[in-house]
Amino acid sequence: MIRIDKPAWDIMVEHARACYPRECCGAMLGKEADGVRTVHAARPMRNAFEGAQEDTYVLDPQEQLAVEKEARAQGLSVVGIFHSHPDCDAYFSKRDLENSCPWYSFVVLSVKNGEFDHANSFLPNFDQTEAPKEPLEY
Repeated sequence: MIRIDKPAWDIMVEHARACYPRECCGAMLGKEADGVRTVHAARPMRNAFEGAQEDTYVLDPQEQLAVEKEARAQGLSVVGIFHSHPDCDAYFSKRDLENSCPWYSFVVLSVKNGEFDHANSFLPNFDQTEAPKEPLEY
């Protein structure tokens, strides 16, 4: 299960709206205890994909490293990645699965006509062959 504190959630939704009609991306910082990941902070990140960003995002490795350091300095960990799907549903695509990391939760925000519609979270397996939904509270 993943729980996202309201201030972090608001940042995620605002970043998704601001990037529309392109995909946004970012990191979720928090802690994990007893099988529950709690997100205390969200860090919007630059979509480093060099092509059309309507259906693709790439995290900048240097920015990822900076966010990891920031999390550690706050006594937190990067517990997940979020990104948006402009004008479609919040599903985990084949590309998402192929580029996933099994130690992160992946929250996908559906943004339709520039407004947040719904979200889902996914936990990819270590083989990157499937990513079942995980319970999401925000």
